[in-house]
Amino acid sequence: MTETPGRVRAEIDLAALRANVRALRARAPRAAYMAVMKADAYGHGMLPCAKAALQAGATWLGTATPQEALALRAAGIGVDDARVMCWLWTPGGPWRAAIEADIDLGVSGMWALRELTAAARAAGRTARVQLKIDTGLGRNGCMPADWPELVEACLKAQAEGTVKVTGIWSHYACADEPGHPSIALQSAEFADALRHAEEAGLTPEVRHIANSPAILTLPETHYDLVRGGIATYGISPSPDLGVPADFGLRPVMSLKASLALVKHVPAGLGVSYGHHYVTAEPTTLGLVPVGYGDGLPRQASGSGPVLVAGKVRTVAGRLAMDQFVVDLHGDEPAVGDEAVLFGPGDRGEPTAEDWARAAGTIGYEIVTRIGTRVPRVYVNE
Repeated sequence: MTETPGRVRAEIDLAALRANVRALRARAPRAAYMAVMKADAYGHGMLPCAKAALQAGATWLGTATPQEALALRAAGIGVDDARVMCWLWTPGGPWRAAIEADIDLGVSGMWALRELTAAARAAGRTARVQLKIDTGLGRNGCMPADWPELVEACLKAQAEGTVKVTGIWSHYACADEPGHPSIALQSAEFADALRHAEEAGLTPEVRHIANSPAILTLPETHYDLVRGGIATYGISPSPDLGVPADFGLRPVMSLKASLALVKHVPAGLGVSYGHHYVTAEPTTLGLVPVGYGDGLPRQASGSGPVLVAGKVRTVAGRLAMDQFVVDLHGDEPAVGDEAVLFGPGDRGEPTAEDWARAAGTIGYEIVTRIGTRVPRVYVNE
């Protein structure tokens, strides 16, 4: 697709996404691949990214909410195209709709099992259930002490035909910190939970615990299925593990804007709210028409990098809702020239990780928070 001029755009390289999926699948050759699509594919656009991931060999799509999973089905991702799983449920959720859409349902406690079995009976369908064990993340998932009760209840529901346990799974807390002691402890707890379930009579189709960092660094955790989250989109799960290129990955999103103004200003001019930046000498300023209303982190005021006229500049002063200023130090690019906030880094432009460092956060947040008023432009479809 031809590049679209305008105030700002997020350019999504689907060829990079497909290549990332292939590279990650190669690291777990005996496991099926789930491309995680939650939060609108980490801000990249769920449906185009889902289609690209499936083209590259993913056979599962993962979502957090049932609404995301149902949206995939409604958009034409059929049962023959991909298994779809969602895991973040609250009481009164759309259980029946999800069962009728053949979505795999994450279950972390007895309350959820009771609600979905009632929905399965009402629908006259068998619900596909993925039991989650909390192996030490301390977030969602069934505690080990309660695991025998949940397994037994699932066996009874399976015997009556209301559920089929299709998977047992968990999630690492610190797989992005190589050598963290919790990794071995969680791996052992997961193995214990699997052993108990299998001895009780459950035979899940897939067992999975490996997220992006575990795919890259813990091959012994790959089991039957791996879940590629941020790595699918070409961002390293952690600087401690390496940069994307170390794993054959390429960032999928580039954020680009057009300069809205270039002007000459005197020394001593305060720039943006609070005058936290004051020009040290006569200079030129460039106005980049993107701000925290578009999802940029305000915490990157004074430090966020942007490539303008072949040089990396930083946000001068406070980043506002719709715009920020860069000091061009006498350079005079034309109004409308491109400002690249982040991308793969091929042309010396900053990356999402550079913005993460500037804001004291992680690359996940930088791409995910880019808002809906920033159009997504898909290339290499």
